[in-house]
Amino acid sequence: MQFVDTHCHLDAAEYAVDRDAVVLAAREAGVAQIVVPAVGRENFAIVAELDSRYSGCRHALGIHPMYVDRAFESDIAELDALLARGQAIAVGEIGLDFFVDGFDAQRQGWFFAEQLKLAQKYALPVLLHIRRAQDAVLKQLRRIAVPGGIAHAFNGSRQQADAFIRLGFKLGFGGALTYPRALRIRDHAASLPLDAIVLETDGPDIPPSFAPRGRNDPVNLPRIAAELARLRGLPLEALAQATTANAAAVLPQLAAGLEAA
Repeated sequence: MQFVDTHCHLDAAEYAVDRDAVVLAAREAGVAQIVVPAVGRENFAIVAELDSRYSGCRHALGIHPMYVDRAFESDIAELDALLARGQAIAVGEIGLDFFVDGFDAQRQGWFFAEQLKLAQKYALPVLLHIRRAQDAVLKQLRRIAVPGGIAHAFNGSRQQADAFIRLGFKLGFGGALTYPRALRIRDHAASLPLDAIVLETDGPDIPPSFAPRGRNDPVNLPRIAAELARLRGLPLEALAQATTANAAAVLPQLAAGLEAA
């Protein structure tokens, strides 16, 4: 039984003391692939190095909307050059975030659009950050078409979910669905088309209900998947097979690693 963690910040400082053990534990639990997205130019090289170090890790490159205040326009040129090498499997984590007070919507929008253009240029999927910004993100995607991707940590409406799916996106679900009070997320997880769903941890963040105060590790993914399977009334093996196939479909460069595993 294989799982794919489609979104884990394995480069984060929280993993510095035991990263090797974290990756090994995940692998032994059946997590065959971990996708590690960048958040800014300062960690482009770090996520690429993790890709090289661990056979079960693949990286994406992008500038996170909450990091655009420390980014420069020249970072887009650097991203362009790195994507041209063909090693990143996606452009991400990119998008918009209208949750935190004081956000600069115009600056976020510029960096998002420029990165969508790069995804279009290199025919790469994108890993989307969409907190409180689903409609604004959808508007940009309709303007700058890309080869699909993943709407990470999806928590929008059913109408918004359907709009992302029509544009070729899968929707990412993780630890949040394990909380009984997360009614909308659990309803989406149970009722959206199975072929639209992928699994993620967003480690070290968004810990599941069974480890609410700890670091969220990719080893938690099978237990998160088990709750999703329960919500959908499916055997865990069927859920694992479907979500792994979905991840490979939307992130085609994962396929070879999954076959090898």
